[in-house]
Amino acid sequence: MGTRTSVIAGFLAAYCCTVPAFAGSEAPETAAGDAEPSAAAEANNPLADMRAFNLHNYYIPELSGLDGNANTFWLRYAQPFGSWLFRGSLPVLRVPTGSGTATSGLGDFNAFAAYLFDTGDPAVSFGVGPQLTMPTASEDETGTGRWQGGLASVYFNAKSQRFQWGGLVTWQTDFAGDDDRPGTNLLALQPFYFLQLGKGLYVRGAPIFVFDLENDTYHVPVGLGLGQVIPTPNIVYNVFVEPQFTILDRGVGQPQLQLFVGFNMQFQGR
Repeated sequence: MGTRTSVIAGFLAAYCCTVPAFAGSEAPETAAGDAEPSAAAEANNPLADMRAFNLHNYYIPELSGLDGNANTFWLRYAQPFGSWLFRGSLPVLRVPTGSGTATSGLGDFNAFAAYLFDTGDPAVSFGVGPQLTMPTASEDETGTGRWQGGLASVYFNAKSQRFQWGGLVTWQTDFAGDDDRPGTNLLALQPFYFLQLGKGLYVRGAPIFVFDLENDTYHVPVGLGLGQVIPTPNIVYNVFVEPQFTILDRGVGQPQLQLFVGFNMQFQGR
């Protein structure tokens, strides 16, 4: 696999361990059927004690130093087990391979388990745990070919009904796999912030700052979008769209603009 494709695969590996699978607690309804601000806030809590299934898509129209565009579609599932929260993520990717061509296929599967600490405040959540990324990619271009392990830590503060914030920090490096493939050493920081506008509508941002420590490259975007929480008796739906613009980057294959679209489902009861 060429250097350019290796860079893209490394960048995508960082995305495997970020973008939390947002779960949500039960969303009470008003007489008009609208979500209260507190319910909309909980619908974006990545550590809520709920099962969740999410569909996320990143469309990347331009990458630095490369012709063509890229796309990553995510299948994500979250399940609480006692004081632990498990999350699994599987991507389907299309990546440019040069000369106007592209390759599509499954990416590397990522599993993450967070131990949820008792913070003494139900509006504040904090979790830490291990993660594992498996080389499940169907094509060389859509994965790293390496087993990777690391740690993840996430914090969410919902003390305000109008504004919630938090962050996710992950790190992983390779420890086994195809010796002919480049090694990985990835740090990712993801701030997230949500401003409730009422009736389930909210302003949001969840950009991911990716630092490839193996190749000394990085990518720092900012994001600002809109979302809508739609509660029903058994499922809380959460749909959003969020453009993300790169403000700092270094290296070939870094996204210059991304369109992040999501459809989240949070299920009442375990």
